[in-house]
Amino acid sequence: MIITATVTREEAIAKLQPFIGKDLRPLADERGVTVWKNGRKNKGWAGQLIEGLLDHPLDNLQKPDFGDWDLKVVPLVRTPQGTLSVKETMAITMIDPKKVKETPFEHSHLLDKLRALLVCGREWVDEKDTRSVLLKVGSFDLRDGETFKQVQADYELVQKTLRETGQEGLTGWMGNLVQPRTKGPGHGVRSHAFYARTLFVARMLRLNER
Repeated sequence: MIITATVTREEAIAKLQPFIGKDLRPLADERGVTVWKNGRKNKGWAGQLIEGLLDHPLDNLQKPDFGDWDLKVVPLVRTPQGTLSVKETMAITMIDPKKVKETPFEHSHLLDKLRALLVCGREWVDEKDTRSVLLKVGSFDLRDGETFKQVQADYELVQKTLRETGQEGLTGWMGNLVQPRTKGPGHGVRSHAFYARTLFVARMLRLNER
């Protein structure tokens, strides 16, 4: 299935500019995005809200959300010094062991997802998300260069492990920028996804640039 981009990445950045510095929580309530239900938090509420602001329908497809670019929303925390840091690793895409074993990095879902990103950083205050200000909106492209080579090496390590030892050999200790980690409901179901480490996400958002 081919997804036609509803907006270009540049148009999306322009649409989101007025929301930078604004609290996303009341916006979620206004737009009917569920944050809490029956005592359980919808962990993807911020991403769903921003997709709604961009008039994009929700889907569970593995291809990039907007055709030729993908949207990611990550939580940021303020250090005691007042600077921003990435709170947690960022899920990129699920790992299909058979496909990863057979697919070179250049044709992988991982590269599809990282080739062109719009990354939004929102403030994390507490577990209840009583407020969450949109702080950063920026683009990231995984092109030729050292970052590209490192992500490729991380992917090929996962690929090699799957071929030699199977899914049981995957561990979160693997990968310098991208790691394989378990993701899913648990209860005996063991699936994995590629995650961007916090230092990689910080690089995407240019948090350490002056």
